[in-house]
Amino acid sequence: MAAISYELVRQDETTGARAGVLHTPHGSYPTPIFMPVGTQATVKGVSPDELRDLGAGIILGNTYHLFLRPGAELVREAGGLHRFMHWEGAILTDSGGVQVFSLGDLRKITEEGVAFRSHIDGSKKFLSPEVSMQVQRCLGSDIVMAFDECIPYPADHDYAKASTERTQRWLVRCKAAMAGAEGQGLFGIVQGGMYRDLRARHAAEVAELDLPGYAIGGLSVGEPHALMEEILSYTAQLLPAGKPRYLMGVGTPDYLLTGVRHGIDMFDCVFPTRVARNGMAMTWTGRLVMKNAEHTHAHEILEEGCGCYACRNGYTRAYIRHLVRAQEIFGLRLLTLHNLYFLQEFMRRMRAAIIDGTFPAFYGSVMEHYRKNG
Repeated sequence: MAAISYELVRQDETTGARAGVLHTPHGSYPTPIFMPVGTQATVKGVSPDELRDLGAGIILGNTYHLFLRPGAELVREAGGLHRFMHWEGAILTDSGGVQVFSLGDLRKITEEGVAFRSHIDGSKKFLSPEVSMQVQRCLGSDIVMAFDECIPYPADHDYAKASTERTQRWLVRCKAAMAGAEGQGLFGIVQGGMYRDLRARHAAEVAELDLPGYAIGGLSVGEPHALMEEILSYTAQLLPAGKPRYLMGVGTPDYLLTGVRHGIDMFDCVFPTRVARNGMAMTWTGRLVMKNAEHTHAHEILEEGCGCYACRNGYTRAYIRHLVRAQEIFGLRLLTLHNLYFLQEFMRRMRAAIIDGTFPAFYGSVMEHYRKNG
């Protein structure tokens, strides 16, 4: 049996929205799913028990950061990432490609891989498809992401074409390096920039490798929402229907809705935890900036009916604002727990709407609200 498989439960008749189940060696999870990001073997400020209690099923680890510190061999020695961080659910590890390519002048790309200097101590390092796969094998993640280049926006056609072709050659090498790996599934990443011809060609090449799952990369990198949706809708329909589809780096409600509408099953983003550390709460009625004076005497909870730890225990906006302004860690933890719970609940409601046949109305209502409220 394959390490990773996808089961379709229902698909909306008027859109591409899908409700399914993603099966992994560490559990089965309803989709669409939002996966919190645990860059350095921890979701910032949140314990594994708290993640489980708020409904998280799959979390992310970062190959680049764990490769540099504490090192893949140490994690392997500890029994793999699950045991190292005491997480019983599934783990997806990205390949390190995005982080390496974001280093700018600190890295050099060749056909063999990427030479770069560590952002920690400046030491010389090297990541290639084979090294990335070896690191992820040591980490023991359920889902392993292929080593690719995330094409920046904007990029001209020639650059995007050369980069995408190299990403495909690297994917073939990734698949060879993962041969014989048990309990892990390799996902290919479709690139191509903002060009339909490149997306179509690469989607066909990636699908031909018959991998356990497929991701769409290189979106939500600064392009307008309308362009993102155009390329996403075009690319998603080219991916195999019987495999999970993953849109990388998306975590705001409008983009999650857009992705689900076009048949995406999996999402991740640092957004909910990052904005929490900056004092912002996500709610169904819009964002709450807790530093704003309007919350000084607000003795109600962040959101009525919310089941997160902060809301169900009665922590008020006024109290959380005080903690944020005083730079108390507990305030940022309360906001982090709230935001992560909000997105888990957001995905649960989208899934229920797909199954009930009411997704178009749900989509229209929420998107209209977000347009009105910015």
